[in-house]
Amino acid sequence: MLINCVVYQEGRKLADIPIEEIAVHLRRPGTFVWVALRDATAEELALMQREFDLHELAVEDALKGHQRPKLEEFGDTLFAVIQLIEPERDEWISGEVAVFVGPNFVLSVRNRSTQHFLGVRERCEREPELLRHGAGFVLYALMDAVVDRYFPLVDSLENELEAVEAHIFDRGAARVNIERLYALKSRATLLRHAVAPLLEVTDKLHGGRVPPVAARVQDYFRDVQDHLLRIHAAVDKVRDTIGTAIQVNVSMVAIEQGETTKRLAAWAAVFAVCTALVGVWGMNFEHMPELKWRYGYVMAIGAICAAAAFMYWRFRRAGWL
Repeated sequence: MLINCVVYQEGRKLADIPIEEIAVHLRRPGTFVWVALRDATAEELALMQREFDLHELAVEDALKGHQRPKLEEFGDTLFAVIQLIEPERDEWISGEVAVFVGPNFVLSVRNRSTQHFLGVRERCEREPELLRHGAGFVLYALMDAVVDRYFPLVDSLENELEAVEAHIFDRGAARVNIERLYALKSRATLLRHAVAPLLEVTDKLHGGRVPPVAARVQDYFRDVQDHLLRIHAAVDKVRDTIGTAIQVNVSMVAIEQGETTKRLAAWAAVFAVCTALVGVWGMNFEHMPELKWRYGYVMAIGAICAAAAFMYWRFRRAGWL
């Protein structure tokens, strides 16, 4: 679906144009065309391929989706893939935006995501002195917007991790905590898979050999890389903390099982003594002195109760009961 198709000249918006007029404006000096698509069909991408002379392999990747973040060069055209992550109920959904950047055009194709970039376009149009840098600055603005949306995700991970840690020593909460921790680990891994490859992308866009379309704005890409490094470090820290928390929860489960085992063993010992005494007086020997004694039964019950009470006191004192 076409979101918008706008032509800019010297950093200022000229007009919204129909797709049929793209070729006309591409031939004008000092102008570039910015087209945004969402969940584009094969027919729409084929039309864009003809208008902008896009490489068929890049178009195929944009159509199929599910690409790892990357940056590829096809002649004087860049093809970048950036992952979009957004919370939905109790899980995170991963989408992507594929961006084609040429000397005088930008084509963004957003797939499987409800996030929009209208704010990015408005920001660029408010800064014509920067938009004058052309399509390379638009690529920076799109990438910067995506990276900025990663920061709330990191905050969400850290806040939920702190909430789990607050109940990590609650009795009987180990199973629930482990389930929440594994869900957090899955989200952190998803975010890391979006951030780590993007570091390689930004590394190609500043310093050393920089593609011509990004040469004038490479300092801006260095700023994006600094943000990515911060996010990457924060995600790794969260992952390490999650691993430690999982180990602590497993230890808590073992401790709780040990406490239960001790209680069972203590009660088993108490009843073992009672059983032993009952077994002694339950032997039907003819010459047992207690059998004919008037108070033998009372004495036996008292001895059993006294032995059980003594054992209970000892285990209670040892902390087993």
